[in-house]
Amino acid sequence: MDTLLTADVATNSRRFRRKSSTFVDAIHEMPETGELAPAQLYSTESGRLFHSGRIIIATVGLPARGKTHLSVALARYLRWLGVKTRVFHLGDYRREHVGDGKDVPEDYFFVNASASTVLLRQKILKKCRDDIYQFLNHENGQIAIYDAVNPLSEGRRSLAKEFSKHEVETLFIESACDDEKIIEENVRSVKISSPDYIGWSSDAAVKHYLARMSAKIPHFETMEEPDLNYIKMINAGERINVNNCSFGYLSHRIVFFLLNLHIKSRHTYFARAGTSREEDSYKTDASLSGQGKEYAKKMSETLIHHREGERQAMIDRGGPDIPLKMLTIWTSTRKRTIETGHFLEEKGYRVRQRSQLSQLNPGVCEKKSERRIRLEYPDEIAKHEADPYHHRYPRAESYHDLAVRLEPVILELEREQNDLLIIAHESVLRVLYGYIMACNAIDIPNLQFPRNEIIEIIPASYNNEATRIKIPGLPENFVPSSPEDIRIPVPPSGSVTPMGLDTPRTGTSSPRMATGSPRNGLSTPSEPGEGKQLLVERALRD
Repeated sequence: MDTLLTADVATNSRRFRRKSSTFVDAIHEMPETGELAPAQLYSTESGRLFHSGRIIIATVGLPARGKTHLSVALARYLRWLGVKTRVFHLGDYRREHVGDGKDVPEDYFFVNASASTVLLRQKILKKCRDDIYQFLNHENGQIAIYDAVNPLSEGRRSLAKEFSKHEVETLFIESACDDEKIIEENVRSVKISSPDYIGWSSDAAVKHYLARMSAKIPHFETMEEPDLNYIKMINAGERINVNNCSFGYLSHRIVFFLLNLHIKSRHTYFARAGTSREEDSYKTDASLSGQGKEYAKKMSETLIHHREGERQAMIDRGGPDIPLKMLTIWTSTRKRTIETGHFLEEKGYRVRQRSQLSQLNPGVCEKKSERRIRLEYPDEIAKHEADPYHHRYPRAESYHDLAVRLEPVILELEREQNDLLIIAHESVLRVLYGYIMACNAIDIPNLQFPRNEIIEIIPASYNNEATRIKIPGLPENFVPSSPEDIRIPVPPSGSVTPMGLDTPRTGTSSPRMATGSPRNGLSTPSEPGEGKQLLVERALRD
């Protein structure tokens, strides 16, 4: 049988299928060869960055301690920086080897398993290791994340010795937890985030998972090996212990990221700022128009109603009757984003202003029609058509510039434990969404965020999901955005955008948002059908 990479295992799973469009993030897909990551500063012939060689990150920890969440979050950050990273979930290989509709042996998760069960585990482990070597040796991979329990000290030393024979450095990351509340929250999320429990009732999934944990606890040895490189995260980032034997730059970047990471559940919402009195002016820091203020009120009311509805739905499903998480609002320092958050601020929600959330600077192209730009900057037009993500017009910013500027915000986003609403310009939302949903750089300029929708990002350990919440009662002429970004080149009539590949349902029934996009290299108007009308209006003004 041909070897299946862990990404293929996840892709072919019924729950995590990704075809022409997707409703889950792309963290288990590898970018196409030659593509630069959103915040990648440079490229090399080998594909390896930061003067670092090949690294295996092996997770350590009992079930429900957040190992998979940690693995996926770390892969998302490293790939954002351009480090070629892949997660190898041992559980994916188990599911693929056993097959759909078949149960693993009852003693599969026991240390003192039968001989036949041990043989099965060795076959699964060998296939996973072979794929890791294939990735590192033949696909120019730089970091392979081996997501498994790795419970015994002897086994970890053996693992590090084996990889060192292949000139691969090993870094262990243990997720330890003695906080029962965190463990219970992780166990409760298993039904949603793990393919093992599709179709199970919540109580049955929790009971089975706790049995797994009990089988491993008497035989688990926490990391204390002085001769190994390891990072130990305790209680979801409450404390971090580092045993540094031979850390390089990239290993220290990993430590820095983990200092900002937690495994507690949090929802993130994206919303556009309301329209201002001088919508198509970047330099003029205008206040909201009357219509913009009405939008801000309706957007805020919709979000409050949606969160209360989700809480009630959880109670109706038998969940605990607990208060909602606190909601924090981030805005840029532009007047219209600040004023869009005023309604929520008046209701007692905390609003923070962040200068890094300011929109993409259009430079010399501000308020110019496409006709004038094409006449004055024909060479720039050709460069933009070739690479709309990295190209910048004179005195302007590119999406890549914006992504690099937003890295401090991304780290604080990982650190935030409250639910979070980000009110920002569409260009900023595109980049932040691209990070959370693991989009490729080429996809980011095409993402759309209509004003009549709030985007909700639902985190899970295996991957993130997104849904769109409709804002009712907005006038039709308000939904299409006014000109904000540079609209060149305009795609041909009938082009498909990431949000147009498949339209997710709305409401609280957990729909998901598409993130795939056609790889046509063209920039897309902010709203469907908007581009041609804008060009006519601009030409008349010009």
